[in-house]
Amino acid sequence: MTSTADRTAAVAERGARDYVRAAQLVDADVNALSDRAAMGLPAGYVRPGGERLDLAGALTREPAELLAVLQDPELPLDRRLAAGALLALAGDPRTVATDPVLVDVPAGAAWVGTEDADVDALHAESEAFGVRRNWIEKECPRHRAPVAAFRLGAYPVTNAEFAEFLIATGYEELPTSWGYGRFHPAQANHPVYTVTAAAADAYVGWLAATTGRPFRLPTEYEWEYAAGGPAGRRYPWGDDWADGLANTLEEGILASTPIGAYPGGLSWCGAYDLAGNVEEYVSDVYQPYPGGQLVEDDLYRRAGHYRIARGGAFNRFRDLARNQRRHGPYPRSLYAMGFRVAEDTS
Repeated sequence: MTSTADRTAAVAERGARDYVRAAQLVDADVNALSDRAAMGLPAGYVRPGGERLDLAGALTREPAELLAVLQDPELPLDRRLAAGALLALAGDPRTVATDPVLVDVPAGAAWVGTEDADVDALHAESEAFGVRRNWIEKECPRHRAPVAAFRLGAYPVTNAEFAEFLIATGYEELPTSWGYGRFHPAQANHPVYTVTAAAADAYVGWLAATTGRPFRLPTEYEWEYAAGGPAGRRYPWGDDWADGLANTLEEGILASTPIGAYPGGLSWCGAYDLAGNVEEYVSDVYQPYPGGQLVEDDLYRRAGHYRIARGGAFNRFRDLARNQRRHGPYPRSLYAMGFRVAEDTS
């Protein structure tokens, strides 16, 4: 029988092979490629990483214990994912739309963006993923911005929560990732994605009206502050990329994962999944930072002053998971757009 260690090594090896394939995208326009080609995947089937639901039989059915397994960074990923699937079916206590789990983010001065002098090095690190230099230039210049205290969703909004909103309001826009207008029950605690910015706005508007609390989407500066902390780190856990801390394409999962399934990627304020899983809309539309230049890249030419999204996703490489990366909803299925809520504290 193959051991967990052997399976983990096999997943890592496959991730390395996918990374090599991605290096072939250097001179390609990723938005002109098929989804699988842009992901560095072959035409044929690739066995997903972390897919060991047969482990579920050995797990408890108590939600509190399943949650403890899901968010234990010492346990292997396949065990955490099996616990997450069972937790969705048992009733995940974190997925009640009108009572979102929040973390407090204290007031402070946020470092936002990227130094002009760092653009070349960051481009050299990411051009293997098809990243253009001017995509990074959108992050310049690095500057300080005051951020008032606020609360942030500890997790992205889930399928179950979004369904609660749809039932309550009759809102007609359905996530295109929901085949035939529904999601699998075992994915109730996965983040909702393939929603529009208008749907995200409608959700937080409904949540505020229903609860009487000042819910909204986070601003771009708030999001980056919550992810990078007062020092403006590049990833929620630090300045260097580390494998196994976020659900990006390197992991080989090829799908969303239960919220909080990557506890090693927890940010300084206690928020999960700020890197990877799904991209997250903020409240701001794209415009240059103070002192920066308008970048009229392919996304701008298609969408104009598009809504900014942050954090990367399960179907994108790690370059998009860097805290400073400014992105948005390019009109194709490769873009897994979700969101999380914020709340004013006064």
